[in-house]
Amino acid sequence: MADALVSIVLERLASVLEQQIRQQVTVVLGVESEVDNLKNTLQSIRAVLGDAEKRQFTEELVKVWLERLKDISYQMDDVVDGWNTALLKLQIAAENPCIPKPKISSCFPSPCVCFKQVLLRSDIGIKIKDIRNQLDAIAKDKNQFDFVSSSTIQQPHRRMTSSVIDVSQFCGRDADIDVIVDKLLGGSCQERSSLYIISIVGMGGICKTTLAQLAYNDDRLKAYFDERMWVCVSDPFDPMRISRDILEALKKDSYGFHNLEAVQQEIRTLIANKKFLLVLDDVWTEYYELWEQVERSLKGGAPGSRILVTTRNENVSTMMGTTYKHPLGELSKEQCWSLFSNIAFYGRSREKVEELENKGRKIADKCRGLPLAAKVLGSLMRLKDNKEDWESILNNEIWQLDVIEKHLSTPLLLSYYDLSPAVKRCFSYCAVFPKDQIIRKDRLIKLWMANSYLNSRESIEMEKTGGDYFEDLVSRSLFQDFGRDDEGNIISCKMHDIVHDLAQYLTKNECFILEVDDEKEVRMASSFRKAHHATLISARSVGFPSTIHNLKYLHTLLATGVVNAGTARLPPNLFKHLVCLRALDLSANIFLLELPRNLGKLIHLRYLNLSYNRWLWGLPETICDLYNLQTLIVSKCGNFLRLPQGMRKLINLRHLEWEDMIELTLPKGIGRLTSLRTLTGFPIIGDHFRPDVCKIGELKNLNSLRGGLVISGIANVKDAEEAGEAELKNKKHLHHLELKDAASKGVAEALQPHQNLKSLKNNWIAASSLAQLKRLEIVYCAQVTCLPPLGELPLLESLTIKQMKRVKYVGGEFLGSSTTAFPKLKHLRFNDMEEWEKWEVKGEEEEGRSVMPCLHSLSTCECPKLESLPERLLQITTLQELNILGSPTLRDRYHEETEDWSKISHIQRGN
Repeated sequence: MADALVSIVLERLASVLEQQIRQQVTVVLGVESEVDNLKNTLQSIRAVLGDAEKRQFTEELVKVWLERLKDISYQMDDVVDGWNTALLKLQIAAENPCIPKPKISSCFPSPCVCFKQVLLRSDIGIKIKDIRNQLDAIAKDKNQFDFVSSSTIQQPHRRMTSSVIDVSQFCGRDADIDVIVDKLLGGSCQERSSLYIISIVGMGGICKTTLAQLAYNDDRLKAYFDERMWVCVSDPFDPMRISRDILEALKKDSYGFHNLEAVQQEIRTLIANKKFLLVLDDVWTEYYELWEQVERSLKGGAPGSRILVTTRNENVSTMMGTTYKHPLGELSKEQCWSLFSNIAFYGRSREKVEELENKGRKIADKCRGLPLAAKVLGSLMRLKDNKEDWESILNNEIWQLDVIEKHLSTPLLLSYYDLSPAVKRCFSYCAVFPKDQIIRKDRLIKLWMANSYLNSRESIEMEKTGGDYFEDLVSRSLFQDFGRDDEGNIISCKMHDIVHDLAQYLTKNECFILEVDDEKEVRMASSFRKAHHATLISARSVGFPSTIHNLKYLHTLLATGVVNAGTARLPPNLFKHLVCLRALDLSANIFLLELPRNLGKLIHLRYLNLSYNRWLWGLPETICDLYNLQTLIVSKCGNFLRLPQGMRKLINLRHLEWEDMIELTLPKGIGRLTSLRTLTGFPIIGDHFRPDVCKIGELKNLNSLRGGLVISGIANVKDAEEAGEAELKNKKHLHHLELKDAASKGVAEALQPHQNLKSLKNNWIAASSLAQLKRLEIVYCAQVTCLPPLGELPLLESLTIKQMKRVKYVGGEFLGSSTTAFPKLKHLRFNDMEEWEKWEVKGEEEEGRSVMPCLHSLSTCECPKLESLPERLLQITTLQELNILGSPTLRDRYHEETEDWSKISHIQRGN
């Protein structure tokens, strides 16, 4: 971890000197020799950090030495970043000649400007000299430890694997799963009226949550219960938060409810006479008074309802009134071996398994029957491909250290040691999140990036590097409980409590979770004052504690839901103290009205999240002085109308996110932000309304855009020439595009996107050339009478056609001329086709002609004149779902008592 921090400083020192030379300016005079000395000292220290990081777990003095090194590394990074920002300001000033100048100018700069520059140079120079003196002392002290240089330490060999496996499905407890499922499905007719509670009890890492998840996702339970809810309880036990989570698990927004009774009344209404399953994961409280506040809202369900609890404490099980307690002990030797080997030998040849099995069994024995240990060690050994590496793990000296057993999991330490320095840094940073918190992958990578952990070389994107680091941690079972998108990609995760304990140990005086309530202020221990990353938790939005000002070294502050209704503002001097911030999350502070102007003084800031602040009216213009800003998120801030005019100065901005904000406009000059990777929306306003806002031509140079883009107000584009200025065809990294509002045919054709596009929603039909499309939605083509040959799109999986008001006939032209029409299509939907009468799939007699061979679902909605469905489609063996809504003619034709009923009777119908 310290190695990664030192590497960051070395890279940035080299970078800032190169930039000074490139710009032919000197912010700091005569500092080159000081920098050279710093670099040499840092390199000599870095050579021994591998040995030092291993010894910190058993030698307290080594740990203290590393803490000193980390502190000075942070200080160095802040100084170098200030230096870099000064250069950046000069660059932006040179690129913005529109800055007003006095009418009478001199060939000499004003005395005021000169004086400020001298002060800046002097300040940076003094700080660098002071840091060098401190670093020299640290380098001298390292000699007392007789560290082994990394050049003499054998580097681990890593096996390249073809894919990441999801070890959450490996539990080693099939018999336990069967028992839990049987209890959950038990009889309900003669049950007493009180709650039926099943508790899974066992020590940490014993697989309680995994067992509950496997039961929860069992298909039999999905069919049996009317409602299923999963709530992570953790510590502290907060009845209001838990009740809100239950309400949201019932697919009900909880933001409109501001007191416990209102939330619980809504829960009672939603579960009344319904058979529900509620999982309360990781319960710690032994106080019945707290549990009773949640319990009283759960007694109105139908007989057969179940509550499944996981806890480490038998007293919790008793306090909650458990009906059936299921204790979990260690796995047997064979169970542990089975779990370990299923992961470690995944994808290996039989010969390789036989070669490694003997050593593998000995390693599995060291897991002592703990499933988490077996998963982590199995994931580690999956990366090792030769006997020497397996022998090295088996005989590692760490197994002999008794002190480790009192604090940390030995298998976890082995996995941690095997990480690269950069990934170690990213892993330990996760201690900033509270236990059991869902960690969104996208957010985590942007926070890593804001803290300079992803400084990529050459042409590799920082976001790509972050994704690779994330996958590395996933592959080692250091993350779990994955959330996935529709394509199966991981979008969120959690850390097991024991894994989180390791991250916390590694960042003992660096990352903190600070809890504040209305009864007492946060008491700042002396160690807090050097904190670099912190999350502020306030259960009832009681505001920022005054002591937050003492954390002047903070690089990360995550303060969600802290601002209270009484103040509706941040402490006025907050940002005068927290001047080192790189990442600031103020999301979901629903009472927040405005931000202070001194936000613009946070010159190091790279990540700013203001989403879900419904009453926040805008941003101060001073935010445009945050030249290092990489990520700005203002999604779901309903009162936002516009962004500041000076946004063009944010030349390092990579992600600008603002979903669900209909009225927001972008300022003129947004096209200069050529570093943008994410721009969720691009509204186009007519000239006669707002000449100061951006036009579609500003998209021209934004060729680094990735992911998705929504362009609204297409009707305000004058003609094809103006539309062509957007040059969407050059946006090769853009995969999802939505174009809102009607456009003329010429404008529509001029907006032709790049052929790499995978998902398109538009109101024209020039999509047949987009060979990479997987999803297509065509809406409201008012003049179209004939559908294009969309069947020629080779990868299309989902097609929705809406509001084609003039289409009366769909036939062979829709299929195209390919041998297989719609070869990958799984979901086909027609909505609101008022005049559509006839649908034919011609060419059934053509030998070798295949039509929609993968079709899974077919839906027609509000197609009142459609007479019939093509028989050939109804005979497709993969078709499993048919939905017919608002189509009376079809309803009458395919009724149970009609002759055509037999054509659809084998297909599941959704209505």
